[in-house]
Amino acid sequence: MTGLVYWQSLKHCVRVLYRYIKSDILTTLIPTTIFAAAAAPLCEIRHIPGVMFWIWLHLLQFNVANQLVDPKEDGSNKSYRPIPAGLINVRDATILRWLLAPACLWLSASYSTYLFTISVVLASLFILYNELHGHEYWLSKNALTAMGLSLFELGGTLVAGCDRSTIEPVALIAVVMSMVIFATTLHCQDFKDAEGDRMIGRKTLPILFPSLARISVMVGLPLWSVCLTCLWKIDAMCSVAFVAYASYVGMRFVMLQGAQADRKSCQLYSLWFSLAHLLPGYWRFFHGTGTCCSPF
Repeated sequence: MTGLVYWQSLKHCVRVLYRYIKSDILTTLIPTTIFAAAAAPLCEIRHIPGVMFWIWLHLLQFNVANQLVDPKEDGSNKSYRPIPAGLINVRDATILRWLLAPACLWLSASYSTYLFTISVVLASLFILYNELHGHEYWLSKNALTAMGLSLFELGGTLVAGCDRSTIEPVALIAVVMSMVIFATTLHCQDFKDAEGDRMIGRKTLPILFPSLARISVMVGLPLWSVCLTCLWKIDAMCSVAFVAYASYVGMRFVMLQGAQADRKSCQLYSLWFSLAHLLPGYWRFFHGTGTCCSPF
């Protein structure tokens, strides 16, 4: 009987943790892991689980904090999340939130001082975004999210590499480019959440400037794709395919509107962003002649 209770408790914990990051597996966990392996360069394949765990734990810290901000929104917008689904109460979620912060710091400190510093900055950004309500206005939301993602990528890249205290020029260029691109396109993910955001008074680009936000996606994705294929010296066939796909995704946001269409478009955007994360690896494989060389 004790074994059964233990097994049921374990399954419940796994279910809670999965629900916390369910929506970010395709949008953050997988793309950032791909990026780290492509940009590092990957020292050994056995580093991949460590990369994924580092990203997952920090992502869990952010999501637990974020989903404590307004559980009522999740009740109507994302009812599968642990609190509205009744899998965990607010008190226990709050305890978990503040236990995860030192857990992330301890994990990073076990790698290097640089990773520990990244964890400290990430924890500070999480507080600014959630507890200090930086998520409520599009400018602070986009800036904090882009900085957070770049630190996820930087941390994952360091874990993937042979030297956890050094980041190579190629990886640094890739992180900076990713941050700028994400800052200017992350509102793609806000279209599907517009209804819930409107309920709590959040001012995202799709709410404040719906037409302009969609047009910016239609124009921005192909333009960024052209820039990336030039930067990473992608061959002509792959470049055409990448730009064509970006154009298709951008056109979807303009031509097909509504909650269901926006959810699908967001998934396609996530795939585009994942493909963009592979490009530094392409350059390193076909054009890099040394670990410190640069595409410039």
